Amino acid sequence: MDNVRLAPTAVAPNDTRLATRSMLRPLLCVPLALLTLEGCERRLAVDAIPAASFIDSTAGALMHREHVEGLALAVIDSGTVVHVAAYGIRNAARAPLTTQTIMYGASLTKTAFTYMVMQLVDEGRLKLDASIADLLPRPLPEYGDYHDLAGDPRWKELTLRILLTHTSGFANFRWLEEDGKLRFHYDPGTRYGYSGEGFYIAQLVLEEALGLDVGREMQTRVFDRFGMTRTSMQWRPDFRVNLADGFRIDGTPEPHDERSSVSAAGSMDTDIDDQARLWAGIVRGDGLTPTSRAEMVRPQVAITSAHQFPTLAPETNSANATIGLSAGLGLKTFQDARGEVWFQGGHNEWTGNLVICIESRKRCLVLLSNDVRAERIYPDLTQAILGRTRMPWTWEYQWLKPTAGRP
Repeated sequence: MDNVRLAPTAVAPNDTRLATRSMLRPLLCVPLALLTLEGCERRLAVDAIPAASFIDSTAGALMHREHVEGLALAVIDSGTVVHVAAYGIRNAARAPLTTQTIMYGASLTKTAFTYMVMQLVDEGRLKLDASIADLLPRPLPEYGDYHDLAGDPRWKELTLRILLTHTSGFANFRWLEEDGKLRFHYDPGTRYGYSGEGFYIAQLVLEEALGLDVGREMQTRVFDRFGMTRTSMQWRPDFRVNLADGFRIDGTPEPHDERSSVSAAGSMDTDIDDQARLWAGIVRGDGLTPTSRAEMVRPQVAITSAHQFPTLAPETNSANATIGLSAGLGLKTFQDARGEVWFQGGHNEWTGNLVICIESRKRCLVLLSNDVRAERIYPDLTQAILGRTRMPWTWEYQWLKPTAGRP
């Protein structure tokens, strides 16, 4: 990859060599550990990406601290990839994780899918605010997966904008409901509630209204555009050669799922090299009009929930308004000292992914991990690389306790 410093795969995170004095010295500026040090304050005040050696040693030491088995990251600055690295192991056999190891993209898929949708908006083939009743050739409840909505006319209020901003009114997934049925918990468009079900319907609109093969469109419009040769919306047998299995919160290994069906909500398999290309392209706005690119990251719906999950919890947090925490299209956004910052996570019980981008700098940190414990180090690692942001960590990770200097 052009203009990329590829760091060698680090030693496994439970190797005691990661805890040597020389490797831990850069952690004097890991902010949640020693926030008051004058040197740390000075470094965090400088608006520059730290050296690759600092990034690598910080990542290794934090992985050691939380027993994280595998982590891959990319740093983008001014829309250019400046650092890509992988650390640790990819499976229980302790094979090394590399920058070309296939990992699960999880809900990072949602943003990539949204980017493709906005290309169709630019071409005049879709309108964000048209009722899906005017787009679909048949009423939604007539499709096999949506019989549950028969008798509830609110499905006609759904639009692509509502679906892509997670304001559909659905639970994240219907299988989370006690009876396993899909239902509205509130009127569409009235509040934020993270929902993969909404992205399923958005995918249905593209397939039924436009006759598109979403997997093929994602390949040609997004993955091929950005040179992502090891990314797909479906399982490919060639992935098996260098594939990451997962690790649960207790360290138990979990085999990588071979997803045969395309899902806009989260079926993307990928590697960190390809994700670096993807997010650099997105932050630059390649392939979109400036209007559509701006629409993706524009604050569209205020997020008032105390946490992202559980999706339908009644608790609210007025502090969200102080940073303007809002839903964009296929991502979340907030304001801090450097202007607009947007982010998207991807998670299951053995995967922890996160992308954070500072819009004014076209600067992003891309984090993929095959170990869900990596989410424990993301606040420290993000601050060490991007400096202080007002990232709402305790909203993103409901288990995380608030601390001084961290929302």
